[in-house]
Amino acid sequence: MATKLAKVDVVIVGVGWGGGIIASELTKAGLSVVGLERGKERKTEDYYMVHDELRYALRYEMFQDLSKETITFRNNEKIRALPMRSYGSFLLGEGLGGAGSHWNGQTFRFLPYDFEIKSKTIERYGKNKIPEGMTIQDWGITYDQLEPYFLQFEKMAGISGEENPLGGKRSEKYPTPPMKISPVMKMFADACKGLSYHPYIMPSANLSETYTNPDGITRAACQYCGFCERFGCEYGAKAEPIVTVIPVAKKTGKFEIRTHSNVRRILHKDNKATGVMYVDVTTGEEFEQPADIVVVTSYVFNNVRLLLTSNVGRPYDPATGTGVIGKNYAYQVEAAAAVGFYENKEFNLFAGAGSLAMTIDDFNGDNFDHKDLNFIHGASISFGQSGNRPIQNNTVPPDTPSWGKDFKASSIKYFNRNISVWAEGSCMPYQQHFLDLDPTYKDSFGDPLVRITFDFEERDRELVKFMGTKCGEVLKQMGADQVVTYNEQGPYEITHYQSTHNTGGVIMGASPDTSAVNSYLQMWDMENVFVVGASAFAHNSGYNPTGTVGALAYRAADGIVKYSKSGGMLV
Repeated sequence: MATKLAKVDVVIVGVGWGGGIIASELTKAGLSVVGLERGKERKTEDYYMVHDELRYALRYEMFQDLSKETITFRNNEKIRALPMRSYGSFLLGEGLGGAGSHWNGQTFRFLPYDFEIKSKTIERYGKNKIPEGMTIQDWGITYDQLEPYFLQFEKMAGISGEENPLGGKRSEKYPTPPMKISPVMKMFADACKGLSYHPYIMPSANLSETYTNPDGITRAACQYCGFCERFGCEYGAKAEPIVTVIPVAKKTGKFEIRTHSNVRRILHKDNKATGVMYVDVTTGEEFEQPADIVVVTSYVFNNVRLLLTSNVGRPYDPATGTGVIGKNYAYQVEAAAAVGFYENKEFNLFAGAGSLAMTIDDFNGDNFDHKDLNFIHGASISFGQSGNRPIQNNTVPPDTPSWGKDFKASSIKYFNRNISVWAEGSCMPYQQHFLDLDPTYKDSFGDPLVRITFDFEERDRELVKFMGTKCGEVLKQMGADQVVTYNEQGPYEITHYQSTHNTGGVIMGASPDTSAVNSYLQMWDMENVFVVGASAFAHNSGYNPTGTVGALAYRAADGIVKYSKSGGMLV
C-alpha cells in the first residue's frame, strides 16, 4: 500500500524545461511545488573535463534504460509493433534537466503560419490543398498572443541571435548578440545571398557572451568545444534547466525535487485530479503525493502514456478520428540534405557549438508559393558546425570503398574537406498516425508501453525531393567540387538516428472535440491537470521544437497561477 504524503499546491511530473519553468514561475508566485523526476540528480560539476564521445554519444550516458522501459513501433495497423531495444531514430532523455540537458541549443520561434495553419492554408489555396486524411488544425492561439512568452523564454535562457528576416515580428531584439561567424558559415551566407535568399545566424542557447538573466542567473560564454548534443555543458554556457530555472525555484524555498521517483498514475476523483502515485525506484516503495494541481511535464511519449494508463482524457480512435489522447503524432522530416566535397580547400570542422549555424527560411512555412507543389509547409535549410567529433564523423564520397587502404586515404583526405547542408522539414499529422498503449509489451512495473503508429507519406517524399534539390543548389553556389544530393524519402524506420523531435498526442486547440488541452495547456476533461511539452503541438514545424515548448510553458505557468486563485476553465 502506498504511503500518503502531505498535500502540496502543485505536483510536477518530470523536471526538464517544462517542469523547470513551471516550478520557477509557480514558486515565485508563492505556490508550494514538488517536482518528481524519475532519473538522477544532475549538476554542472558532473560534466567537468568529460569530453567523452564514447561514454555520452555512443553509450548513452544521459538517456533512458531501454531494458526497463521503451516504446513499440509499427508503420501501420496491419503489422505488429515491436519494441525499440537499442537507440536509433531518437533519444529519450532521463535525469534532472531531461532533454534540456542533452540538447544542441537551437532555439527557434515557430512561424505565425504554424499556429493558424489550417485557416491560412485554406485562405490561400482552398480546401482541396489539404489532402484526405491530413488532420491539420489551428492551435487555438496566434503567434502574436504567444510572442511575449517567446521573449520571456529567450531572456531567461540568454538566447544569442539576430532577427529572422522571414520570421514573425519581434517586440525586442535577442538578449545577446549572435554567435561567431565561421569561414564556412560566411560561404553559406554569401551563396544564399547570391541565390536571392535571406540567410541569418541561427538563434542559439550556447551563449555568445557572459550574460545575467532577469532572475539574476549569470552564465559564462560558449567555448566552442563542440560537445553539446548528447552532452551536458561543463561551462554552464548552454542554457539548461539545471543552470537557469531550477536554481531560481530552489531559492524560493517552495520547491522540493525528488529524483528516482517514477510516476505511474495520476489519481483522480469526481473528474478532478487529487495527486499522483509514484515509485521510489531505489527502494521499490510506493508513495501517494496529494496536490491541488497536477502538471505533467515529461517527454511526449511519457505524457501520453501517463494519461492513458491513468484513464484521464478520451483515447484517440484512428478508425473514426474521434477522441484526443494520442492524436496527431508527428515526427520531423530530415532526410533532405546535400554534401559537398572539396579537393583543395580545408575547414576547421572539429570546432563548433550545438547551435553555431546559418539558416534560411525561404522555403519554410508558407514563405513560398505551394500552388503547384504536392505538399504544404516546408523546411528550414541550414549549414552548421556542431563539432565533428572523431568517432561519429567520417564522411567520404559515395564511390569510396568501405574498408582498406583507399577507404583510409579518403577518410583522412575529406575529414575537413566536406560540408553538409541540410533541411529540417515539417511533418503533418494524418488520421492513421497516433500513439496508444501496446496490448502486449510492458515496462518493468508491468504497465503497458506506449505504441507509435507512423510512416512517411507522399507529402513527405515530395517535400524531401524539393528540399534536397535546394540544398544541392546552395552547395554548388558554395563552390563544392562534388555535390551529392539526398532527396529520396523511404519508409520511416527506427534504427538510425534522425532527430528527437517527436510531437503531438496531447494537442492544443480551441475545442474539446478536436483537442486535449486549451491555449494554457489545461485539460478540457480535467481542469486541474495541465500537460506541458511538445505533446501539445498539433503538427511539427520546420524547426527544432524547444523554443516553442518554452514559450508554451511560460504561458501555461501564467494560467496555472490564475487557476490556483479562482479555479475553472481558463479563457
